[in-house]
Amino acid sequence: MTLVISVICAIGFGLIAVFVGNAKIQNFDHTIISVVQGIETPPLTTIMKFFTMIGNGIPIAIITIVVMIILYIFLGHRRELIFLVCVVIGSALLNTLLKLIFKRARPDINRIAEAHGYSFPSGHSMAAFTLYGVLAFLVWKHVPTAVGRVTIIILSSLFIALIGISRIYLGVHYPSDILGGYLMSACWLTGSIWLYQRYLERSKRNRSTH
Repeated sequence: MTLVISVICAIGFGLIAVFVGNAKIQNFDHTIISVVQGIETPPLTTIMKFFTMIGNGIPIAIITIVVMIILYIFLGHRRELIFLVCVVIGSALLNTLLKLIFKRARPDINRIAEAHGYSFPSGHSMAAFTLYGVLAFLVWKHVPTAVGRVTIIILSSLFIALIGISRIYLGVHYPSDILGGYLMSACWLTGSIWLYQRYLERSKRNRSTH
């Protein structure tokens, strides 16, 4: 199932990439930007800057390191630790490569915050989806109750969505950058989960035959 989702997301990303720069995607982008930036208020700007901050490189790195310490020292889950590191670093490298390929300029409509580099796909969106997505996956397996699992999904989805919306609100990304980042990160994450689960199954079989 995860492999199928990965392929679907890859196709979705490919379609958006093809349409970037197309008049239709520009209409879509400007319509969403008008709606999101149309609700601008000083308190909301503060909130959006906070969510942009926690989707930035340094907070993402700090959260990742804290989780690594918990996984290694307190829980002893070394395989999950390696999986987490590979997924997060791989996502960052993939985003850098894609930005260099597409070289899309950032929007200049009502810029509230400063941002540098290329626009597509959104690095914040990819980092947020990858980190909070992989954390949800790792924690999910250790939560015994349905309520707990649903709570994890809701919280991780909320963080991912708000970080993406904050980038549109602050005028540093087009909506298609955010959507493209989500789709590519979903492709990368679900593909990585598929490979990780195959590895665990193979290891389990090897242990049972010895």
